[in-house]
Amino acid sequence: MRSHLSPPGAVLLMCLVSSGCKGGAPFNAGATLNNTAAPSTTPITTPITTPVTVPVTTSTPASAATVSVMVSAPTACEAPNGPYTHVYVTISDIRGSTNPDAPAGDPSFVDLTPGLSSAPQQVDLLGKANSNCFLASLGVSQQVAAGNYQQVRIFLAPDSRASSITNNACGASYSNCLVRTDNSLHDLILPPATSQGIEMTARNLVNGGIAFNAGDQPFIDLNIDVCSSILATADGGYEFNPVLYAGLIPSTGSTIAGTVVSSKTGQPLSGGNVMVALEQKDSTGIDRILMRIAAGSDGSFVLCPVPEGTYDLVAVGVDGASVAYSAGVETGIQSGQLAGKIPLVPGTQQGTLQGLISTMNGGLPPAGISVAVQADALQQIASNGTMITVPLLPSQSPFNEAMLTTNGSSCPAGGDCAPFAMQLPSNAPNVVACSEQTAQFTQQGSTPAYTADSSAQIPGSGGTPACAASNMQAPGGAVAVGPGETAMSGRMAFSQCQ
Repeated sequence: MRSHLSPPGAVLLMCLVSSGCKGGAPFNAGATLNNTAAPSTTPITTPITTPVTVPVTTSTPASAATVSVMVSAPTACEAPNGPYTHVYVTISDIRGSTNPDAPAGDPSFVDLTPGLSSAPQQVDLLGKANSNCFLASLGVSQQVAAGNYQQVRIFLAPDSRASSITNNACGASYSNCLVRTDNSLHDLILPPATSQGIEMTARNLVNGGIAFNAGDQPFIDLNIDVCSSILATADGGYEFNPVLYAGLIPSTGSTIAGTVVSSKTGQPLSGGNVMVALEQKDSTGIDRILMRIAAGSDGSFVLCPVPEGTYDLVAVGVDGASVAYSAGVETGIQSGQLAGKIPLVPGTQQGTLQGLISTMNGGLPPAGISVAVQADALQQIASNGTMITVPLLPSQSPFNEAMLTTNGSSCPAGGDCAPFAMQLPSNAPNVVACSEQTAQFTQQGSTPAYTADSSAQIPGSGGTPACAASNMQAPGGAVAVGPGETAMSGRMAFSQCQ
């Protein structure tokens, strides 16, 4: 069995803006993010325009909707915050079914992008998005049957189709590839499961499905967490384990924007790294990361596109002098609101939470099953009981790389294992509830405690569980992590991985 360390998912969402969360200072509309101008925070009331020059169909059958499919990929691992300058994927088809349990090839599937199968489209997931936060249009104004689509399958072109791809940036040999900051080009290997389409069911679809009525003209957005999707293998290669969500974008949408600063100086963290995560509760009540982004050198960030809903923001950072800061948490913020200034409290060094994830298949000897495992650190907010996921900085996070393990003496018999070491804030989080009244951030205690959390899935399956349990927390509960200390977490052991 092969085990990979790979991280959390992302969400699909949509851009535009905004009223303010009155607990924070207004966002600086002139700020820059990753050397690009941040979008204006002036409220936008006009509908989204189709970001390509294809007219919207005016004659739609009574039982059909006119669908446009888009791609977005907010990312935090591109240069200079990460090792990649380009990540090219070639999408060859997108199909949807109203049956959540339909197998691949079932006649219930509807082609949402007619024509894409004969002319696959290559997308640079680290490319520049348009004003609506989309990277590309995969199909515009396609007439499809109305309904509640509860399963979507995304098909990627294999390397065997490389020579037929128009303007293939990967060359004649590859259909999907990445380019590192040293300008070296590498194949993105597709796991076997992707040949049946990357399956997206309720857990990957916003609101559990994509529903549109006859006569509607919806935009469907596929949001890819490119950082979480790249698995660096032990032999120096790269495997693509797509982590993505999909859902409907309304005719108007929103961003969430703000600025991360030091609580001591009120200024951005000089020369360091700041990560901001957009989170929302899953079915167990744990805040999971839906989108993450690195703040600009001036501390500003813009999360886009964001659908209607209520979220929590979690920011972490280390400055250029290696001073670690607390997490800054703003709870209950809605799409379209301004986060204002999020202050992080300076501390000393980060602490480390270390542990082991092991996997075991149903029979012995191991069957060589490939399993993607993800390690996260959870932290409970004392004031309201919210359990957040603490985002990791790009240079330290497992979501930028993966481990390809083999059987070893340190692993349980018949299994594989992968160690993890997460560097985390060693002072307690600074928290505020977004409200209509002015509110102050409050630090929650002293030494923080973290609970290690892990999930397992089949690479390329779109999140299909691979083991008896798809998610677990480390035995023993929360562990205190002090400055410069290494705390040990209990081993998380997945079994019956098939």
